[in-house]
Amino acid sequence: MSTVSKALVVTGLLAFASFASAQKTQLLVYTALETDQLKAYQEAFNKVNPDIELKWVRDSTGVITAKLLAEKANPQADAIMGVAATSLALMDKQGMLEPYAPLNLDAIMSQYRDKKKVPSWWGMDVWGATICFNTVEAQKRNIPKPETWQDLTKPVYKGQVVMPNPASSGTGYFDVVAWLTLFGDKDGKGGGWKYMDALHDNIGQYTHSGSKPCNMAASGEYVVGISFEYRANANKAKGAPIDLVFPKEGLGWDLEAFAIHKGTKKLDAAKKLADWASSKDAMMLYGKNFAITAQPGVAAPLANVPKDYEQRLVKLDFGYAAEQRERILTEWTKRYDGKSEKR
Repeated sequence: MSTVSKALVVTGLLAFASFASAQKTQLLVYTALETDQLKAYQEAFNKVNPDIELKWVRDSTGVITAKLLAEKANPQADAIMGVAATSLALMDKQGMLEPYAPLNLDAIMSQYRDKKKVPSWWGMDVWGATICFNTVEAQKRNIPKPETWQDLTKPVYKGQVVMPNPASSGTGYFDVVAWLTLFGDKDGKGGGWKYMDALHDNIGQYTHSGSKPCNMAASGEYVVGISFEYRANANKAKGAPIDLVFPKEGLGWDLEAFAIHKGTKKLDAAKKLADWASSKDAMMLYGKNFAITAQPGVAAPLANVPKDYEQRLVKLDFGYAAEQRERILTEWTKRYDGKSEKR
């Protein structure tokens, strides 16, 4: 083949690739899913829907929530996937979500979805509180393994605990909501706030990521990292010297959830993503990362997560968590933000 012919072939292929790409519908999806999960989800979706190209905007839950609320008057997202249900419940109250019943809605457990007949959001999987405890560093420093949340207020843990900032992390927010649920709220004067006052004395740092505290404990930077079960289980599987601790009082949790943004100009494509994300195939992928999926009986047992994990979850009031979010975060920031990592 001559040089000219080769050049024409290459030009033709590039033109065809450009044309094929132009024929794809680009769907802008806001997410707080872990970066190491996105590729598998996207590849599985594209096997079924090769004509839709997913463009992700990814950050921690609090940041994504704030971004969506800030864009309310001029929305950019077409769909929201893997963002806390408590955040989506707040957006629903503000009229930001497009109700849609995906094809597989009936298979999703009622406690893991919006209660309306045609829901504005529904859950994918549960992610819940887990303490990452570095056994090597603890032995060096003669620090005992905690069994309860209250244990973490003891002087022996001073400066050795790191947890997520609830204003930027969904994990941090469900921890705070759980402590207020377990120990009392009462507008800043209840037992939950007294608990956080005592815990704050032992906090070394508040991070802006739910994964980071477990990563810091896994590396030995801190002995105790308050995190969630996916990151804890993944780090331990990689050989990190950590034990997973599930405090006896109960575990904070939230749902990684899905919603279509109201006003999207790509509603048909967003519905296709919703249909796939609610399917058993998708749930099986979620189940590789999390112990509980919104469809029952899908997730295989995770090696380091107890079989009764679901029974350990605190009773979560999505309405309370959504309606009280601003008040809770304002109070938390006023009291504790001085130990937050710099952005």
